[in-house]
Amino acid sequence: MEEKSSIIKVLFIGDVVGKGARQYLRKILPELSKQYLPDLIITNAENSADGRGMTSAIYDEYMKMGIGCLTSGNHIFDNKDIIGNIEHCFYLLRPHNYPKISPGKGYQLLEIHGQEIAIISLQGQVFMPSCNNPFEAMDKLLEELKAIKVIIVDFHAEATSEKIAMAYYLQGKVSAVIGTHTHVQTADERIFADHTAYISDVGMVGSANSILGMHKDNVLQKFTTNISKRLEPDLTDIVLDAVIMEIDQETGRAVSINRVRG
Repeated sequence: MEEKSSIIKVLFIGDVVGKGARQYLRKILPELSKQYLPDLIITNAENSADGRGMTSAIYDEYMKMGIGCLTSGNHIFDNKDIIGNIEHCFYLLRPHNYPKISPGKGYQLLEIHGQEIAIISLQGQVFMPSCNNPFEAMDKLLEELKAIKVIIVDFHAEATSEKIAMAYYLQGKVSAVIGTHTHVQTADERIFADHTAYISDVGMVGSANSILGMHKDNVLQKFTTNISKRLEPDLTDIVLDAVIMEIDQETGRAVSINRVRG
């Protein structure tokens, strides 16, 4: 009898920016799934509702696509709809290091091939809105999750230094630290301490003809005149950034991490 592999494949997709990006993701996901055969698909969804926040209806869209877990960040509560509905969106996470009184939860346990794995959403502090210390939050949570081998962290942070610091802090303790928030995919994917997969930023699903997924003319007006104009997602030339990871379920060690552009 052929021995069953303990390796699982995880496709982690970058921040999805607006309706056009959601439509593109729905279109391309079957092709990506056929190519990479992921056991789990994760995406950051905090910019899904017109570039700002989430809604329960959009959550349902993602579930129909086959997304296994949705992480987020500082924009998770920008759309009022999700504030009252996040408790019912079981696979949607807000940052774990938000105040305990905040609605929703910061991590999710999923069963893959009969074994539990943990997905954690975490937010940085440097150049970001106020939140609790992410390093302390991870210390406490890892005590709670000490029986779990495979742990994947979405670290939604602005400063590259803070992201790399978190990877060093968690090396050997979690399977992956995947950076989100800046919408620009970095070229520094690696595995720390022969255990923890890392990339500073996984990128986005959004327009290649934009500024971080937003219509460039509106952003340029702010930079050139100091006069703000409502930002709108650009609907042209949508691309997808992601990483595909292989993780050993028996040990929690990352075996590989590679960038994906679709």
